[in-house]
Amino acid sequence: MRIGVTGASGLLGTALLPALRSAGHAVVRIGRGPDADIRWNPAAGELDVARCEGIDAFVHLAGATIGQRWTTAHRREIRDSRVQGTALIARTAAALNPRPRVLVSASAVGIYGDAGDAFCDESAPAGTDYLADVCRAWESSADAARTAGIRTVQLRFGVVLSRHGGALARLLPVFRLGAGGRVGSGRQWMSWLSTEDAVGIVGLALESDQLAGAVNAAAPEPVTNAEFTATLARVVRRPALFPVPSFALNLVFGEMAQATLLASQRVTPRRLLAAGYAFRHATLESALSAAVNE
Repeated sequence: MRIGVTGASGLLGTALLPALRSAGHAVVRIGRGPDADIRWNPAAGELDVARCEGIDAFVHLAGATIGQRWTTAHRREIRDSRVQGTALIARTAAALNPRPRVLVSASAVGIYGDAGDAFCDESAPAGTDYLADVCRAWESSADAARTAGIRTVQLRFGVVLSRHGGALARLLPVFRLGAGGRVGSGRQWMSWLSTEDAVGIVGLALESDQLAGAVNAAAPEPVTNAEFTATLARVVRRPALFPVPSFALNLVFGEMAQATLLASQRVTPRRLLAAGYAFRHATLESALSAAVNE
């Protein structure tokens, strides 16, 4: 297929593009940088439909980072970058003739809010906090593609584990110094995913007509934060003796800490398993070992 990709220079995009090309697909980078094949401006609603002709599928990964303190301006950027970008891709896909076969768009397990110990499959209700509201709007903004009859898959990603970026890249130096530890109580559930599986799941979403709508993109064995930190310490062969109290996180990161680092999401990838997806890294230790040594 000829696949248009946004967020190609991000954590997942940089791993995905070589895999798509190795599978025989042609990749068209959609972005704002000099290496983009097609330039766009989501805030202004600008994307050249004519240059998108012949695209068979879109993979939409672009969105502002959530990993910093949420000021009023950054909260707006987080929401707008997701909603405006997704709406623009969906409208563009719907306007093409012929229309693409599929739109695979990123979402996040944050849609479930702080769900405590409850298992969350794709039928679980959305949460009520800011991040859940963003995810609901993010997913709804693809409606133009769905209405046009384009198969639309929204992958609700857990924490993607890579030493090149994201949460693990921040944690690794600390844990390698032996200064790591659980976050808050450590009882909150974490839903995670190896980079290799994130790429594999995007590939399945592109190929499988069985998948449409919301799909939990997380490994089948979520862990508590205490389990996560103990496993990471074991993988890097260091102790994990220095817990980070909740009040310190709230003091430094404010609302972002409560919604991401301290929130509990125990996600089950029911639809992926039903579609026959075989996880390359079904256990956390396997995923962390692969990430640390990649």
